[in-house]
Amino acid sequence: MTKKFPKNQNKKWTNEDIKKLKELAKINKTADTPTRIIAIKLWRTESSIYKKAQKLWISLKPTNQSPYWTK
Repeated sequence: MTKKFPKNQNKKWTNEDIKKLKELAKINKTADTPTRIIAIKLWRTESSIYKKAQKLWISLKPTNQSPYWTK
């Protein structure tokens, strides 16, 4: 069985892609959307989402999660 790759694999990020990533990351802060879902919506791999977000200083972590040491 062959592995299916996202259709945007090896394509450059467009301004529209970056705008969508920023919007989805903003939604992620309140809705706790997994990065895998963001990757599916952008037709990219999870690792490419992480790399681009890190490069643009975009946080993918939701803000509604408390640290593990607090109750």
